[in-house]
Amino acid sequence: MDSAIPSHLRCPRSRQRRVPDDYVPPYPSFVARHAQRVDRVVMAYFGAQSQDRDRAALEEAVQQLARRFAGERGPAHWDRSRYTDEAGFETVVCAAYWDHPASHDAWFAAQGCDWTRVARPGLGTFTEVLRPHVERYETLFSAPDRAEGIAVLAEAMSDVVMEHAYWGGARDRIPASQTDAMAPRGEPELLRDGALVTVRGHEHLCLIRSGQDWSDTEADERRMYLDDVEPVLRAGMDFLRDDGRAIGCFANRYAVVETADGRPTEKSYGMSWWRSLAALERWAESHPTHVAIFGAAMKYLSTLGPAAKLKLYHEVTVARADEQLFEYLGCHDRTGLLRAG
Repeated sequence: MDSAIPSHLRCPRSRQRRVPDDYVPPYPSFVARHAQRVDRVVMAYFGAQSQDRDRAALEEAVQQLARRFAGERGPAHWDRSRYTDEAGFETVVCAAYWDHPASHDAWFAAQGCDWTRVARPGLGTFTEVLRPHVERYETLFSAPDRAEGIAVLAEAMSDVVMEHAYWGGARDRIPASQTDAMAPRGEPELLRDGALVTVRGHEHLCLIRSGQDWSDTEADERRMYLDDVEPVLRAGMDFLRDDGRAIGCFANRYAVVETADGRPTEKSYGMSWWRSLAALERWAESHPTHVAIFGAAMKYLSTLGPAAKLKLYHEVTVARADEQLFEYLGCHDRTGLLRAG
């Protein structure tokens, strides 16, 4: 059985996995494998929000961004999604990915930096960027043929991996966890310059993007997911959005993925910023909202077994302070990392 950590990133452990070397997971999962030349990636979220739910203004801004993405040194992959946030603002987010940071930097300087420097009437805009070393994030997929997020840039998917289907598996899949506790240090700091707010993140801030794709499901399975699982998932996402600050979740978004021209798809994802990986782990292992999500998902998967066509994935990143950029222009004060101040 394969390890989630690629061979060129393995090292003698000073911190042990939560499971023994002979552990065998009860079902298969897979991770993305980047080419060995890739040592750092960029995950950039560009958002626009409208209090008046002005879809025309949102669409104009996003289409302008899409044209810029198509320019020289633009992202190797991007997707867009939509959600209504905790203040009732309709928001569109474009998640863009690079596996060559120099290309991102050149593109951002020429095409991306004014996303939060030029005011757009009726809209707030934000840029949230992580540029982690490959040692500081992990991915996990229930199927090897449906890449999402940063995994679209990967060279391949792994064989079946060992480090999953137990609490703490995400940590064990992050190569840095072999020697580093990845404990948070410091606190986020907000710096204001008129309508522009920059957030200086702290050491080992954590991001998770966790997605669902039910486009392949049919009849009874689709009904089971939409009626029995999705409402429980939504309740957990709403808890993190509205009340997560008390347990270490700075912000949470539960978004429907859209086509490039803004039509909804049968995909969604939750994206949340956490003070630490440990805080995310505590919620996952013991909080009633995630216990309910886990229970509904396990009932669904145990009922359907290998015939289940629902696709699940996530990516978890634990970023150093110098790998982070957060800027907000004209946004309400509960947007993203603004809640961390």
